Amino acid sequence: MKLEPLSVIGFEQVVKAQLTDQVYSLIAIHNTNRGPALGGVRFYPYPDEMAALYDVTHLAETMTYKAALADLPLGGGKSVLVGDPKKVKTPELMKKFGLFVEELHGQYITAKDVGVTLADLDIVATQTKHVAGTTSGGSGDPSMMTAYGVYQGMKACADFFWKNSDLKGKKITIQGLGGVGWELARLLKEAGAIVMACDINPLIVEKGVRELGIEALLPTECFNVTADIFSPCAMGQVINARTISQLSAHGIKIIAGSTNNALSHEQADGWRLHRELFLYAPDFVINAGGLINVACELTGYDATQARAKTEKIYSILLEIFKRSKKEDRPTSLIAHEMALEKVRAGSRKK
Repeated sequence: MKLEPLSVIGFEQVVKAQLTDQVYSLIAIHNTNRGPALGGVRFYPYPDEMAALYDVTHLAETMTYKAALADLPLGGGKSVLVGDPKKVKTPELMKKFGLFVEELHGQYITAKDVGVTLADLDIVATQTKHVAGTTSGGSGDPSMMTAYGVYQGMKACADFFWKNSDLKGKKITIQGLGGVGWELARLLKEAGAIVMACDINPLIVEKGVRELGIEALLPTECFNVTADIFSPCAMGQVINARTISQLSAHGIKIIAGSTNNALSHEQADGWRLHRELFLYAPDFVINAGGLINVACELTGYDATQARAKTEKIYSILLEIFKRSKKEDRPTSLIAHEMALEKVRAGSRKK
């Protein structure tokens, strides 16, 4: 397979492979100081290569920080398949992607992300051993543990903000009812929270009303309802100057969700949230449960161990919140600094 190296400052390796006439793939390896780069493959119809490259590199860097703060012996990587999975995804294509991963000789380990199923990963695994989260691996769908980690993170937010981690009676808006959003809504309803949710698919919202007892919102309403917590659980870059103003106007002061790269502009929006007294749970901290779950598979999966490690998200966030208050700096900045310290220290001999 012919690989095309791409030069991206700050990355160990970024490569492109044309898998079919219609579909190409990018793999980005950000940092392997702590171990091989692990990150899911996202199948998405990006409008052009620049958009795909932007997404894969930002997600790969986020994975570096996520693994570090979760204290996993892993680095950060990510991959994308560029195309509409509903139109161009085939078993042969997933096999070719597996061969692409194999070409990197274990520096990158792939897993599940948007547009990819566990069945797809099983096909990838026929071509490479550098894959985690397959049906035979034991860890199952990572979205379940991601949601559990977000739930623990919300409890930490409540603990810090209201001095009580109980979410009973709290009004929570969830943007996106995919695998993570749905499971999070279920956990919150069990905890007695009042859950409102929107999704671009109205059928999944209707199902949530019937089966979970949530309140339905239109996508245009998600930022414009009174609530205690806003939980972004869809695509990234949804927190910006406009949406921060909307959330603030409706009394929301806590943002805690599973979305990767939730802030449109990391520095500017992080400071804006801090100045306007929002409590923001940095995305790569609160949504680490899925990565933790998959990572546990690499050493022999143990569900109890995975759950216990995911529960530590609570204490990690509390530490970040306390440092943020003491130093009067954004939680996003504090989290990045804590992660970088761990990355620079490394955890394995190279």
